[in-house]
Amino acid sequence: MGITIPGFGTSSIEVADGVELHAAVGGAGPAIVLLHGFPQTHLMWRHVAPVLAEHHTVVCPDLRGYGASGKPEAAGEDTYSKRTMAADVVALADALGFGRFALAGHDRGAHVAFRAGLDHPDRISHLGILDIVPTLDTWNVLHGVGAAVAFHLYLMAQPPGLPERMIAGSADAFFGHFLDVWSTSPDAIPAEVRAEYLRACRDAVPSIVADYRATATVDIGHDQADLDAGNRLTMPVTVVQQDWGRQLGFDAAAIWRPWATDLEHFTTRAGHFMAEEAPEDIATLILDLVKR
Repeated sequence: MGITIPGFGTSSIEVADGVELHAAVGGAGPAIVLLHGFPQTHLMWRHVAPVLAEHHTVVCPDLRGYGASGKPEAAGEDTYSKRTMAADVVALADALGFGRFALAGHDRGAHVAFRAGLDHPDRISHLGILDIVPTLDTWNVLHGVGAAVAFHLYLMAQPPGLPERMIAGSADAFFGHFLDVWSTSPDAIPAEVRAEYLRACRDAVPSIVADYRATATVDIGHDQADLDAGNRLTMPVTVVQQDWGRQLGFDAAAIWRPWATDLEHFTTRAGHFMAEEAPEDIATLILDLVKR
């Protein structure tokens, strides 16, 4: 038997034509959906989800293109847009019988959660964002040699072909690099979990690249359109991130304020994989968020 979240069952649920999301579900009560980041799967929530499940129904899907979820070929720029991936999450909630639900995401999942909050404000009651700035702002804050920390964004933004071949040719080294350098606690991702992350990513190179490529193309347009139209996140929002602003020269909280009308912003001493490095802190932040 593979690695599982203690006390959670798993199933695959169709959310779009020919696309299923694999999800772990546990607990009872008001719903919280947790979206994973890169280069991970829903297993990144294995410590946080059981704590939340003491009082909530908790749903941890693999995103479209990741883990055991469907990986459709990118037929166009919308296949892996955050708008499409956010619609997957809402369809998953529909299938499970949830009307309004709290949503928290890390890294790639945070970009999906951000888009879900803008596109589906009637469905998202509370929004938790772990270690990103919005897509539009991500590109705007990367300057000079400091942008080297995000080299993978530029690599996977290239036209189809070269990025996929380069990454597939050394997949474990590529994905393993981020597991190594983005963590401040080497024990946070044990060997068996690391092996599962690497296996899942190795099997999903084209779809992972397509997800990132959308962040350099169609997702920017969607963010800009919302900004120009004055659309904002109207639900309570909690953002927690590393102090990237100090490292790269920007005010992260100031970047978030124009996007959210009810914002709490925190920095953490944990590394990027904060749900695995400091799960008690992250569980507490999410529980505090849903009380607002």
